[in-house]
Amino acid sequence: QVQLVESGGGLVQPGGSLRLSCAASGFTFSTYTMAWFRQAPGKGREFVASITGGSSTNYAVSVKGRFTISRDNAKNTVYLQMNSLKVEDTAVYYCKALSTPNWGQGTQVTVSS
Repeated sequence: QVQLVESGGGLVQPGGSLRLSCAASGFTFSTYTMAWFRQAPGKGREFVASITGGSSTNYAVSVKGRFTISRDNAKNTVYLQMNSLKVEDTAVYYCKALSTPNWGQGTQVTVSS
């Protein structure tokens, strides 16, 4: 059974940084492309970043150059380092193993002064 547990969210001022983590279990983590999505209040869920099993990465235009996705296959964990945060980054952040239907519970990121 696929399980995804996100953590690391919180309240941060504009320009600040946060590091999100997603602990995965129930599947062969190293063989799956992992991704982060986010959903802001009143909006649909949108793609943020992805990383293949071989650590090739892809980013949404809105976060490129500010966010970095990485993974530790030994720990079955994917990370999202978020720097230079903006108010518009406020959202619930979710991780996902692509090609599976499962979502975690998400972690709230609020960027506000």
